[in-house]
Amino acid sequence: MALLEGKVAIVTGAGRGIGKAIAIQMAEQGARVVVNDPGVGPDGAGHDNGPADQVVAEIVDKRLAAVANYDSVVTMEGGESIIKTALDSFGRLDILVNNAGILRDRMIFNMTEQEWDDVISVHLKGHFACIKPATVLMRQQRYGRIINFTSESGLTGNAGQANYGAAKAGIAGLTRVVARDMGRYGVTCNAIAPRAWTRLTATAPAQQRGVRSGGRRPRLPDAPRREELEQLAPEFVAPMVCYLASDHAWNVNGQIFWVYAGTVALLSHPLPSRTIFKHRMWTLDELSDMVPQMMEGVRNPAPPADDLDVPGRAEPEPQPQAAGQ
Repeated sequence: MALLEGKVAIVTGAGRGIGKAIAIQMAEQGARVVVNDPGVGPDGAGHDNGPADQVVAEIVDKRLAAVANYDSVVTMEGGESIIKTALDSFGRLDILVNNAGILRDRMIFNMTEQEWDDVISVHLKGHFACIKPATVLMRQQRYGRIINFTSESGLTGNAGQANYGAAKAGIAGLTRVVARDMGRYGVTCNAIAPRAWTRLTATAPAQQRGVRSGGRRPRLPDAPRREELEQLAPEFVAPMVCYLASDHAWNVNGQIFWVYAGTVALLSHPLPSRTIFKHRMWTLDELSDMVPQMMEGVRNPAPPADDLDVPGRAEPEPQPQAAGQ
């Protein structure tokens, strides 16, 4: 039997990219799928029914079940309408995948209030707008699977993405809380931090994509080679989403997974890594002495430029000169 046979799933932002790959694989695994996508641009502007309709047509052509929904996740009314589409079309809801997203990248000192609000609304509020009505149903039926989408930007930080990173960090926290709220009712909530070559990735400047790798992982190139595109295909993310949506993952709850290419990594929750302690309040003199010791070897992700006069920065030790100089 297919992994999701008899289940009803909603996938937001399913008209393209990762969402499309998830919707198609869920349908292939037996789920009846609501393909939600208002067809906006990468920055959230515009509206087009075409992307959702095309994915539905692709699924139906395979003699599988899907319907389109074009509502935006940025309002509670939109979220409720998306959930209602599943009930009206298929009579129930088992799986909610919150994938919809946009980008409005800008350095923090240039970011406008509107750019901040728009990204927070789509990502963070958009998750809540769908999760709230979905959990009412899932609590009543004592069953459900919620899969959220966070990002490396929210977990480790990316330059130029204050709005996106804040939203994605919030989604990680939301995931952990929903897992605790709903676990007793047989409902799990997990999150995925994906890496894939999509139209959103392609909109980021090459320099920023390099920053996002943190210098520790391969950069996403301007024009990826064929083999790189294959490894970064959105389809690589879909299997883990389908697994988390299945009955096999009944005891996986409140976790965050990093998924790309052939990699599935369980990410650790924030925990103390180094601690200084005393029985009384620390004095400022003591902290000035002890904190640098505690921070020894800890990397500053964005140190000030070498030619910047930084108060408190130690001057480099003078190098001994060779004899005769």
